[in-house]
Amino acid sequence: MDQRAARQTTVGTGGPAPTSGRDRGNDPVRDGTDARRRIPRTDVILRDARLADAVRRLGIGIVKSAVRQAQEQARDGVVPPAGVADAAVALLPSTFGGLRPVINATGVLLHTNLGRASLSAAARAAVREAAGPTDVELDLSTGVRARRGRTALAALRARVPTARGVHVVNNGAAALVLVATALAAGREIVISRGEMVEIGDGFRLPDLLVSTGARLREVGTTNRTTVVDYADALGPETGFILKVHPSNFRISGFTRAAGTGELAALGVPVVVDIGSGLLAPHPTLPEEPDAESQLRSGASLVTASGDKLLGGPQCGLLLGDDDLVRTVSRHPLARALRVDKLTLAALQATLTGPGNPTTDALTADPEWLERRAERLAAVLSADGVDARCAPSDATVGGGGAPGVTLPSAALSLPEAYATALRTGRIPVVGRLEGGRCLLDLRAVPVEDDERLAEAVRAAAAER
Repeated sequence: MDQRAARQTTVGTGGPAPTSGRDRGNDPVRDGTDARRRIPRTDVILRDARLADAVRRLGIGIVKSAVRQAQEQARDGVVPPAGVADAAVALLPSTFGGLRPVINATGVLLHTNLGRASLSAAARAAVREAAGPTDVELDLSTGVRARRGRTALAALRARVPTARGVHVVNNGAAALVLVATALAAGREIVISRGEMVEIGDGFRLPDLLVSTGARLREVGTTNRTTVVDYADALGPETGFILKVHPSNFRISGFTRAAGTGELAALGVPVVVDIGSGLLAPHPTLPEEPDAESQLRSGASLVTASGDKLLGGPQCGLLLGDDDLVRTVSRHPLARALRVDKLTLAALQATLTGPGNPTTDALTADPEWLERRAERLAAVLSADGVDARCAPSDATVGGGGAPGVTLPSAALSLPEAYATALRTGRIPVVGRLEGGRCLLDLRAVPVEDDERLAEAVRAAAAER
């Protein structure tokens, strides 16, 4: 066998093919020219001052995860080895809790998908103060246990003088569930067919009430229910009469609804779910039911949400007859529905503080909003952005004031800006109308105007 055949046999039998010294010298992994060998170790990257600070703010687990993702990007050639630390910083979450702050430019003051009411500066400060140990259930003067949230409850009672008793649970639906369970489990709730409502995400009021063990006694028709209809349905099995504010729709035309005063004269408890959390009449919303007026008309109990027109944190309010409130608040279910100290602190600050963003948005002067929109449009136009001032109609949202529109003003941009604004570093959510992206200013605090302009400039840079 000649030498060439011998070499072929050696290779064919599975032995490693010989490698010349020249070939070894060109191996990028062996000679260190492969960029992957220059990717810094995790402990080296963590010495970067920005990442060291992030460890203190966010925790080592979150930061290490970002570093590993950045190293993987370097292995895939997406970022250079020298840029791993920068990539890790860019991958860090911008917030502690996972929820990103958003500028609400939709024109819906209480947008459910955006968390409804924004807390006031006073409420935010109160939450920070209550984050540590507090006297939520302790009387510091005596050293004995005290009523939970007593100062917040006192503030609520002061805002609605007609309410002799008050209680707070974790949301508006919970308030109604607690009342139905405590007063009508195994009994009947008399309710108009026109008030058997469904709200967002397929949530149906009848299903909620039936889940408490109560039976529904439906009276009247979709468009007309009289006090006689209620009276004919009353009997020994009646737990209470329930009136529900339709919240997100209106029935017009040939209609009739029995008033709270008429129902109160029937001699059984009348529970009124006003929904939107308006505690007293408001000149901007003359047709919106409020707690004070309903109680003065004879309602035994009023239930409402705290994160709607009140402008506070998510919670459910119960106001009315002292004995009924005591019965409801002492039911075993009340413990499962109670609010935490942060909610109590935010609620009290909302009730006693100098104002809140919801009130500011509700009462904003349309001419002032137009001047803001014009100024923003002029500033952005000077930067080359197709920005204009446009008239707009805002709404209350959150199941409040159905059919009511509030004159407003908007920054009008090309439709293509919508996605870039929503997904940007400063998320801005507007609405599309007439082939344009409208950023309504009624729910945008004036102090956010510069942030809004910054977000628009960033969106323009991506186009």
